[in-house]
Amino acid sequence: MRIHRTSARWALLVTVLAMAVAACSGDMAFENIGAPVAGADDQAAYGTEDTGSRSGTDLDEAADGLAESDATELGSGGIVPAAVAAVDFGRDIIFTASLTVAVPDVVAAGEEATTIITGVGGFLFGQETTGGPEPRSVLVFKVQPRDFETALARLGSIGEIRSQQVSSDDVTDRVVDLQSQIATATASVDRLRRLLADADDIETIVAVENELLQRETQLESLRGSLRTLEDQVSLATITVTMTEAAAHPSLAVAMTAYPGHDAGSSCPGGGSVTVDEGTEATVCFEVTNTGDTFLADVDLRDPVLDLETADLTVVYGDPTQPIEPGASVMYAAELVPVRDLRARTAISAVAVDETGAPIDERPVQASVGLAITATDPGGIPTFAQAFSASLEFLVDLGAMAMLALGALIPFVWVPVGAWLLLRLWRGRRREAAVVEEETDEPESELVSAG
Repeated sequence: MRIHRTSARWALLVTVLAMAVAACSGDMAFENIGAPVAGADDQAAYGTEDTGSRSGTDLDEAADGLAESDATELGSGGIVPAAVAAVDFGRDIIFTASLTVAVPDVVAAGEEATTIITGVGGFLFGQETTGGPEPRSVLVFKVQPRDFETALARLGSIGEIRSQQVSSDDVTDRVVDLQSQIATATASVDRLRRLLADADDIETIVAVENELLQRETQLESLRGSLRTLEDQVSLATITVTMTEAAAHPSLAVAMTAYPGHDAGSSCPGGGSVTVDEGTEATVCFEVTNTGDTFLADVDLRDPVLDLETADLTVVYGDPTQPIEPGASVMYAAELVPVRDLRARTAISAVAVDETGAPIDERPVQASVGLAITATDPGGIPTFAQAFSASLEFLVDLGAMAMLALGALIPFVWVPVGAWLLLRLWRGRRREAAVVEEETDEPESELVSAG
């Protein structure tokens, strides 16, 4: 009976201790909601490792130490934040770039570019160079992705960059997909090899070998694709196109027109224009420097419109200064067309450098055309219109007479030659007649004497 009482007391004591431990654990869990789960190192630091093998005294001491530590940390400013490590996303990215650089000497610049890439740990992967009047060299370099930006910056310093394209392609999904397909194909090949090893009849062996050959071919293709992607990811590609920095001057002319006179304020117009005969019209000439040099001494002529540069009004721009590449100068001319006109304007300029010195002796030229239609307004013509029409008729008649005279002048020798031949022929006839008369007279005398 005494033993039973002692057991009951121990059972009651164990129950009370269990309830107390559960209450403490609940409080600690409540306080640590949202905190990271402690690992083995954390457990060792707080003295909680292998608690099942410790005595009650050790547990009490650990609990006291934990309470003191919590009181110290929390009371003096809160939980110490954990250190955040740098995250490596592990993305597979292909970096590529292409740039066009104008250089004074293509060969020397190619050697300089190769030296630059070698200096950053890269190498020359390919080269294509052509000579002639327009030398050109294309160089392909491979560099580490970490040196990609440095290499680009240094390559751009060897000349004048005309164009540049930089791109990056994230191929992580493709790499993962290929790795998965390779793993599946490898497992399939292994199974087929085991089947081939266990096959005991010719028919099965042939069927398994054919299937194994297809699977192995597919597996090698997948591995090749993966190696290609991995090579492209491991080394960035830079393609440099070098051209000679020669001058390429050029210009363009846009010719438009519109009815009325306003000193070119409405320029540019809307292309070809139709106006009544004898009414006002304005023609606009927009000269644009489309080359890579300055242009000076702009000269514009149109024989149909009877226009020269001095007859034009400057709408905007300063033609007295060299025209920069990409800049424009607008001219305007006011007309009163009395008939249909098919204008054909020729323009030329001289390529110069920034100081105004000519670069090339050959002028830069361009031409443009425009139709101006003058319609008859109808109604009874006025005295001025009739007089003007009569004058135009006389002028046209005189022009036709001069044209006919000019056409006949080369044939003036024809009537003169005909007249000379006629006179010669008549003279011969007279001489023949005289000779015949002289011959007939002796015969007559002989007859008379007989």
